[in-house]
Amino acid sequence: MKKLFVLILVAICAMAEAQIQTPAASSGASVTSVVGLTDVKITYSRPKMKGRKIFGEGDSFLVPYGKIWRTGANAGTRITFSDTVKVEGNVIPKGEYLIFSWPGATEWTVSLYKDLSLGGNTGGYKEENEVAKFKVKSEKLTERVETFTINISDIADNNSGAKVQLAWENTSVKISVAVDFDKKVMAAIKAGTKVDGNVYGASATYYFENGKDMKQALEWITLACNENPNAFWYLLTKAKIQKALGDKAGALASSNLSKAAAEKAKNADYIKMNDDLAKTLK
Repeated sequence: MKKLFVLILVAICAMAEAQIQTPAASSGASVTSVVGLTDVKITYSRPKMKGRKIFGEGDSFLVPYGKIWRTGANAGTRITFSDTVKVEGNVIPKGEYLIFSWPGATEWTVSLYKDLSLGGNTGGYKEENEVAKFKVKSEKLTERVETFTINISDIADNNSGAKVQLAWENTSVKISVAVDFDKKVMAAIKAGTKVDGNVYGASATYYFENGKDMKQALEWITLACNENPNAFWYLLTKAKIQKALGDKAGALASSNLSKAAAEKAKNADYIKMNDDLAKTLK
């Protein structure tokens, strides 16, 4: 009986020990951003410096120059695109890929790899599974990054692209990602303007801001303004389109209507924008 009790106690202790959680040496992380209309997501593990020398020439460095690296820790780093994109000029179909790299003193080689089952096993790397392989310049950082970090940064003003930044120790590498949302928007405009007048204003604004057919933009924005004559934001857009078409008198008239509606709504921003536009129409 006593022996049975001891065995049960040992089993209970073993179960309790199995349930104990401790921090991972390289913590998991993810970063997500919408670029244009494309979701970009990166999942990876973040190794720490821990006093080690990271990038350099020779085996005394954790990540020697010229040798393949899983670009993180544990099962490697994955990047997902919800649409077809261009990465450093290479067309990449929508989907999920592993990121492998070969660091160098001033330039890195980076690949996107389609066989996700490889994980972080660099020894099983096969060129036939490369979706793209390219070179990017590296930069020296002024402040040391203790924990390997990936960011989605430098999103373009027109949302046409961004940079995926890898940063660790005193090194930074940025990989360009270009997206194409124009086809999606144009298809939505084509469909939406046939069935729903509420999208006329948005469609006209998109045409104006992206330098498309101004006459079509004027037709749509006029319909939007007719449906909602107090929409000072549409009236201002109409004034800008008329100015782009060379109709300063029409632009001034639309701007005056926009300002009056903005004053009624007590919207100081649009009052000022109309005042600024009016100065360019005299």
